[in-house]
Amino acid sequence: MTLLSYILLGLLAHVVTASYSELLQLSPLPYNSVLASFTFQTNGTISSNPDCSHYDLLPRPLGQLLQHTHTKELHLSFLAGRWDEQKWGSLPDSGHRTGGNGVELWAVLEAPTEALSTTHWLELNQALSGLFCASLNTLDMRRTVRPIFSFEPEGAYTGVNGSSLHVFHGALPRETVCTENLTPFLKLLPCKGRAGISALLDGRRIFDAQFQSMSITVLPTTDAGGVSVTQQIDVVIDVSRTLRKRASDNGIIKPRPGEEMACDEAKGYHNGDTCFPVENRENLGWSLEEIFGKSVPGRCPFARKDAGRGDVRYVVNEKVDIEPQPFEWTEVNGRQSAHYTLKDTTPFTLLSPRHPPSLAAPPTPPPILASRSLTHHTPSRAGMHLTLTNPSPSTPLRISYLESLPWFLKPYMHTFHTSIPDVIEEMYILPAKNRERGTHLEMLVTIPAGRTVEVEWEFEKYILRYTEYPPDANRGFDIAPAVITVLTIDTGTGTGTGTPYQMRTTSLMLTMPTPDFSMPYNVIILTSTVLALAFGSIFNLLVRRFVLVKDIKAAAGAGVKKPRVSVLKRLVGKLKRKKE
Repeated sequence: MTLLSYILLGLLAHVVTASYSELLQLSPLPYNSVLASFTFQTNGTISSNPDCSHYDLLPRPLGQLLQHTHTKELHLSFLAGRWDEQKWGSLPDSGHRTGGNGVELWAVLEAPTEALSTTHWLELNQALSGLFCASLNTLDMRRTVRPIFSFEPEGAYTGVNGSSLHVFHGALPRETVCTENLTPFLKLLPCKGRAGISALLDGRRIFDAQFQSMSITVLPTTDAGGVSVTQQIDVVIDVSRTLRKRASDNGIIKPRPGEEMACDEAKGYHNGDTCFPVENRENLGWSLEEIFGKSVPGRCPFARKDAGRGDVRYVVNEKVDIEPQPFEWTEVNGRQSAHYTLKDTTPFTLLSPRHPPSLAAPPTPPPILASRSLTHHTPSRAGMHLTLTNPSPSTPLRISYLESLPWFLKPYMHTFHTSIPDVIEEMYILPAKNRERGTHLEMLVTIPAGRTVEVEWEFEKYILRYTEYPPDANRGFDIAPAVITVLTIDTGTGTGTGTPYQMRTTSLMLTMPTPDFSMPYNVIILTSTVLALAFGSIFNLLVRRFVLVKDIKAAAGAGVKKPRVSVLKRLVGKLKRKKE
C-alpha cells in the first residue's frame, strides 16, 4: 500500500469520527419562567503528535491547549445568578454541568510526577485565561485543591495508567461573567453564532436573565485520541419581565398601574391604598422572538443529519396546541416533548400559548438541601455553620463534602462537631501553608432519612500584608462555594457508588481586619511638610546675609548704596503724601 493510500485512509477515518450536533430544549417553569438549555456537542480526534494534528470540527485553540498541557478531561463553568430550588426544583443535568458562582474549573491531567502535573495545571489556567477573557491566570496553587472523594474522571480511559492521572479543582467566586466570556464561547462553535440555534445567544438577552450558566466539558472517548466537547448554556428567563421590557419604548420597565396589579385581599391591611402583590399563577404566552429578540435563521450546515440537524424541543406536562405543529410528540420521564427539525435556510420561531400552571414543569425536589453561613464574627475569629437536610422520609443519603478555604483562614479542628454523632464516615484535611496553599477539607457523610445534620467549626483570621488586600478591601473576601456530591447507596454493601447529583452552596463574604489605607498618604504629606520646613530654614541660614542697622548707616555715609526699599513701602509713602 502506498503512502498516499495511508494518508487517504487516515483522513477518511478522521472524517468519519468527526461529528457535530446541537439541541435547544425549552421547558416552561412555574411563575412565568422558561428554562432554555442550549447544548452543542462536537466529536473528533486529536493526534498524540502535535506536528500531525488535523482539526475539522473540533475547535483548534482548545485542541492545541489540551495537547500542550496533557489534559485528558476538562470541566469549565461560568455562572451568574442563583438557582431557586423552591420554585424550579433540581438543577439541570443533575448539577453536573453547573458550577458555583463565578468561574469553576476542574480537570484531569496526565503526568508521571505531581510536580510536573502542577506545572501543566498552571499552564492550563494561563491558556484558558487568554482564551476565555477570564482571570483564570490568578488560579494558582493557593486556590487549588486535589479532590479525594468529590470528583472522579468521567471519560473513557483506555491504555492510561491510573497512577499518572491527577485531578485538580479551583474556583474564583469573585469573577464576574459577562459578554467577554460569551464571545469566545461562540467562537469555538463551527457556525460561530451565525446559524443554527447559537444565533439566539445574544449577550443582552442572556445576561439579562435570572440565572445563566455556561459550561465546557471535554471527555475522552473509546476511540484512539477521540474526544467529545460539550458546550452548554442554561438560561432561566422571566417571561413577564421580558415582555414588559419589550413593550416599553426605551427598554426601561415601568411600574404597573394599581388597577393592573393582583392583590392578596386576605391580608388584614389590604385597602384601596395598600396592596400585597400576588404572582400571576397563569403562565403567559411567548415566542422565541419575544424572549430572545430574534428567530432561528436556519440550521447550522455542519450539524449531522442523523443527530437531528439542530433539533428544538418543547417539554411540557401534557400536549398543547403550539405553533408550528411538531413533527412528533414523545414521552420522556412522564412528560411530553415536542420535536422540531430546522430547515437549511428557513427561519424558525416557536409560539407558546398562554397556559395554566399545571402545564409547566413542576419543581422536582432536589435530593438534598444545604445551606452554609458564617457565625459570631470578631476581628480575629469567626465560625462556619453548615446545614445538610435529607428530604427523603425513608432512604438515607450518602454524600461527599468538599471545602476549599483560603490560606488566611485557619480552622480549629478541636471545635469541629456535628448535631448527630457518627454521621461522618471519613474525613480528609490538608492544613494550609501561609501564602502557599489553602485548607483542603473533604468528608463522607451519611444523613439519616428525614433528618438534618448541622456541622459547626471555628477558624482564625490570619493577619494580611497591606499589599495582599484587593482594591475594594472593605467589601470583604469571597469564599468559594462548597461542593456537595450525592452518592448512590448500594443496598447490598451500603456504600456509595456513582455521582447522580451534584450541587454547590452559595459563596460567602468574609470581612477581615482592614487597615487604614489612607495612612501612607498621610505619612507622605506629613513627611513632605517636615522636609520642606527643614529645607527652607537651612537654605535661608546658608544663603541670606544678616547685617546690623548701624553697619548700614556707616556704609551709606561711605558712599555705599542703601538697600532698595520695597515697592510696597514706596506706594504707601506716596499715598501718605497725597493725603497731607
